Amino acid sequence: MSSSDDTRTERAGAGDTVVEALGITKSFDEVLALDRVDLDLARGEVHALLGENGAGKTTISNVLAGIYRPDAGVIRVDREERHFRSPAAAIEAGIGMVHQHFRLIKPMTVAENIHLGWADTPGVITRTMLEERTARVMDEVGLHVDPAAEIWQLSVGEQQRVEITRTLARGARILILDEPTAVLTAQEARELFTVMRGLVAGGRTVVFISHKLNEVLEVSDRITVLRGGRNVVTRPTYGATPRELARLMTGEAREVTADARAAPGDQPVLTIEGMTARGARGSIALHDLSLTVYSGEIVGIAGVSGNGQTELAEVVAGLRRPDEGRILIGGVEHTLSSPRRVVDAGVGHIPEDRLGVGLVRTAQVRDNAVLRSYWNSDNSGRLGLHRGRIAEFARRLVESARVQTSSIHATAGHLSGGNQQRLIAGREALIADRVFIANQPTRGLDVHSTQDVRESLLARRAAGCAVLLISDDLDEVLEMSDRILVMYEGSVNGEFRRGAADRERIGLLMGGHVAEAELESGAR
Repeated sequence: MSSSDDTRTERAGAGDTVVEALGITKSFDEVLALDRVDLDLARGEVHALLGENGAGKTTISNVLAGIYRPDAGVIRVDREERHFRSPAAAIEAGIGMVHQHFRLIKPMTVAENIHLGWADTPGVITRTMLEERTARVMDEVGLHVDPAAEIWQLSVGEQQRVEITRTLARGARILILDEPTAVLTAQEARELFTVMRGLVAGGRTVVFISHKLNEVLEVSDRITVLRGGRNVVTRPTYGATPRELARLMTGEAREVTADARAAPGDQPVLTIEGMTARGARGSIALHDLSLTVYSGEIVGIAGVSGNGQTELAEVVAGLRRPDEGRILIGGVEHTLSSPRRVVDAGVGHIPEDRLGVGLVRTAQVRDNAVLRSYWNSDNSGRLGLHRGRIAEFARRLVESARVQTSSIHATAGHLSGGNQQRLIAGREALIADRVFIANQPTRGLDVHSTQDVRESLLARRAAGCAVLLISDDLDEVLEMSDRILVMYEGSVNGEFRRGAADRERIGLLMGGHVAEAELESGAR
């Protein structure tokens, strides 16, 4: 056992209990989300909450944070029974929550967001005073972001620091982080873990909700696993293994990796030549980018978020027009093709933003199933849509993609995140005869959902499709890819074959350190 493991084990057993949740039950309509859940949190620990989508992790957190009221059960903070009627009541008791989707006002500055709705904010104050107060608060909690910057100018990691600072400034001693690393780069996740360790060293308690088992094992002191709204186990992290945790979460052990196999075909299916394109703010996002994906291979794109990956996916899918360059699909040019023509060319696309781009939240599962193919002859004719055929198609898709829904007539917005992604991945896999673009396909998904989506990518590869995998999760890129391309500032600055990928060199290239990466290569 290492010294860090010793420290973690001692801390896990030494802290006083600061929060007790006993027999917490919560239903939504006829769905039982929490079934007599017990949870205790100790002072000075990182307590991980694990479970599949819909297991009850966020629900119990929302109960503790005063967002939901439990139907039954008791909450005690410092041994005193509490009944939270609002998040303000919970924060007054010392419990604050940072949500997966940030609640910041993007046109406002960091300082303004920190002070917005804070009772300690003076009634009359200048912008300079706001920024000075914010700087002092950040010094106290150990997190630093430019107080004068507007939120839209910040990276995702910086925005998260603002959310955490705002919550701690209001007096939170128990900080709940809901999927905090889902949208962070590997470096930003490391920085967050450092912050978490600093908080617990100072006597605070952190509840860490995550699907990433390696992160849970790295940073937590104790783990509670929920399944089907019930507490399966609470145990020390020391000695736990990913396989054991996966089995506790799902009731079974199942892993999906891209096995080594024969070389891909020799015919390029997707070719991009000299591509230059602008991002949403008008600046150059892709700069003279060229790449080729062959039939029957997965090409993974590694890179720090914001280096042109999203624009690359959108250009190929016909959602963004390039300034220069060419796109060839199966040897046919589709540089300026519409999204519909790209679909007709056999290109499936799992978008980064599944709710904003991939689905219509207010539409039924049935209609989302044919969102990208309603115009073909199977689904429509001269007199309109064939509703019966569409319903039958949707039922088959829901079954094959293992989408858990009460009905194909349920609205897509009521599905869990994992089932939304299963629906999108299954739908796009049927479209992808030639090219399958998967942009952050498993972000924020539980173990089963991640495996289902990965299986859809592997199935298309096996069928001879060219798969372009874009992921901030370097482990996923390394596990799933036959070739890896590293992107930096809109260009490809490195390529690795499966089995020869060097994590350190990839990391250097992701940060733009080409010379250092070449030295690393020479040293080995």
